[in-house]
Amino acid sequence: MRLLFAGFLACQTFNSLADVELDRIVAVVENDIIMQSELELKLRTVVGQMREQGIQLPPSNVLETQILERMILMKIQLQKAEETGIRVDDETLNRTISNIAAGNNVSLSQFKDILEKDGFSYEKFRENMREEIIISRLRQRQVDNRISITNKEIDNALANLEFQGKTETEYLLQHILISLPEAPTPDEEEQALLVATKVLEDLNTGLDFATMATTISDGQRALEGGDLGWRKKNEIPTIFSTQIATMEKGDISDLIKSSSGFHIVKLADVRSSEKHMITQTNARHILIKVDELTTADDAWVKLEQLRIRIEGGDDFAKLAKANSDDKLSAAQGGDLGWSSPGRLVPQFEKVMNQLEIDEISQPFETQFGWHILQVLGRREHDDTENARREKASETIRRRKSEEAHQNWLRHLRDEAYVEYRLNEN
Repeated sequence: MRLLFAGFLACQTFNSLADVELDRIVAVVENDIIMQSELELKLRTVVGQMREQGIQLPPSNVLETQILERMILMKIQLQKAEETGIRVDDETLNRTISNIAAGNNVSLSQFKDILEKDGFSYEKFRENMREEIIISRLRQRQVDNRISITNKEIDNALANLEFQGKTETEYLLQHILISLPEAPTPDEEEQALLVATKVLEDLNTGLDFATMATTISDGQRALEGGDLGWRKKNEIPTIFSTQIATMEKGDISDLIKSSSGFHIVKLADVRSSEKHMITQTNARHILIKVDELTTADDAWVKLEQLRIRIEGGDDFAKLAKANSDDKLSAAQGGDLGWSSPGRLVPQFEKVMNQLEIDEISQPFETQFGWHILQVLGRREHDDTENARREKASETIRRRKSEEAHQNWLRHLRDEAYVEYRLNEN
């Protein structure tokens, strides 16, 4: 629980008068500012997270600069969101926080108490969550919604995996980026190359990759030790894939140049994934819709009468054809065919999963109206091929999104007016 809340420590309020008196501006970002107090709170947050994860801390001045840069980038994104009219209302915010509390098996009241007990301001926590949602929506609008995936791309990705014989292989990657500005001068490029070369030399002498990432990397996952997580071959950014294909567990790549800068990748681990089996259910139902002529009570009574008739020996299929408002399935005697998990609406699927084979449900409601249903059968189904295509689509989208997001952030940062005052007395 404590680790879950660590990311929000930056929202904690100052109680020390001395802190307020010593506060000063450390950066100007367009028409906004970042205060020393904000930076110090964020610094405490990140230090707490890194210690929880067992990551060695870089020098304090290096960590402070990285955190300030991350805060600047957040300010720029929030300003862009405001310009484009992105807002998060209190109802959405309250629902999100309630879901967080429920996900940790506590009530909202208990959640507030835990925050306060751990030294967090609940109101500041709310505003931090609001900013996170705003930035997520901004990325969705500016980056993710503009990405398209074709069947040809999916086919090519699967064909490449088959050719490599690594369709079930996943890779755990770590990443270091020495960034370049959007239009670097020769001197800037040369300086970045010198830094990247020195980092690679240090890594090859045995220095810890995660520590080096937190100390020097400009990548989005720097403060997580450069951890990019487990990925299949087609999830790996294109610029890394060629080198990864020839690397063994524990290997560190040569310098990889891109428009973003110089990259170094470590193949931390390799594993094989398993066949994707799912339980499919064959069910049939009768639907009665609620409208101006049929109330919810009317629908319930009619379905209860039909249920009694079926249990008394009447044919379900004939009654579905004659009475169901779902005309498509009614023509098939109410039969919905074999359904995979997640295909049907949650309320319907929940009732269906609780029934034994041949059992008929009590009348229940979904967004479509009132139903009774009967389970006809269940089977284990090898869904590997469909899952592979869905996964390929998701991972192609993720790779495109990450590359587009990185370029978009770099463009925002290069275009913004930023004045550093961190080292001013």
